[in-house]
Amino acid sequence: MRSPKELTRAEILRAASKFRRTRKGMKWTVIVGDRELPARPLVLEAAGVPPNDPTNSHQAVEILRRWGFETRYTREQPEIRTNEKEEFSERVNDSSSILEMVSAVTREVPEREWERVPSDLSINLDHYLYGSKKTDK
Repeated sequence: MRSPKELTRAEILRAASKFRRTRKGMKWTVIVGDRELPARPLVLEAAGVPPNDPTNSHQAVEILRRWGFETRYTREQPEIRTNEKEEFSERVNDSSSILEMVSAVTREVPEREWERVPSDLSINLDHYLYGSKKTDK
């Protein structure tokens, strides 16, 4: 086994031609030919090291960039339907103040949900977020 830092471009291309990965959602990817592959697993495969190798994604991306490969970062974002975006834009325009924006959003929350908010939330925020002891003020 070699260090991933010692890889050559030819070794990466060879590993990419044989690379099979079914797992989706990798944040860092690399373009090799017409395929988009996960960056770190490809580098580890090319180096012949196990998946628990200490090489992190950023190091793998740097190795790939050094050899001239195009890399991409994809943030995982929940899908928002287009009409939901348009509706929100109509309710809150860019010239609104922050208070108007918050007010517009809070009007959308049903009354039964507001009833679920603890009456001491502002005093015991750390308790509700992190489980620390409650304050009796």
